[in-house]
Amino acid sequence: MSGLRRFVRLLLWLAALIAALVALGFWSGIGPPPTPPAERVPLTGQVDLILVEKAARRLTVFRNGERLRTYPIALGFSPVGDKMRQGDGKTPEGRFRIDRRNDQSRFHLSLGLDYPQAEDRARAAAGGFDAGGDIMIHGQPNAFFGKATLTRDWTAGCIALADADIEELWRIARIGTEVEIRP
Repeated sequence: MSGLRRFVRLLLWLAALIAALVALGFWSGIGPPPTPPAERVPLTGQVDLILVEKAARRLTVFRNGERLRTYPIALGFSPVGDKMRQGDGKTPEGRFRIDRRNDQSRFHLSLGLDYPQAEDRARAAAGGFDAGGDIMIHGQPNAFFGKATLTRDWTAGCIALADADIEELWRIARIGTEVEIRP
């Protein structure tokens, strides 16, 4: 019987270990399946303001002052502070407008911003450097496998969204839509 007791103790010990792992969420094959993300109702119509809050890593769309939806974003690889020059990895701050749309971008869709503006060019000229440009709100690189948002700041100064989010933004933001980028 001694061998049988050891075997039962081993089984009880293994059952307790598995229960602990399940409780801690380490064993994904046991327990209830994860809750799928809630289906969101697609936005229709046009928005009149896109607000980017860099520190919060979020982009919010508004119509007539009403917040419609918020999306997570990634920014330039060195996001703190205003863009000063080409190559600094910063996302510019201030008020801009969408001035172009590109469905053939290297990234999944892109909405161009009217950066640099006159004051950006003047500041850069006074400092003897290039202000940079080609700042976009866009999706993931076309070579990226899947539809996930990259989880770190990685752009050269653009604002990146998940592909599904840029697809929705593409439908509701037109040329001339105001974009405010805050620190």
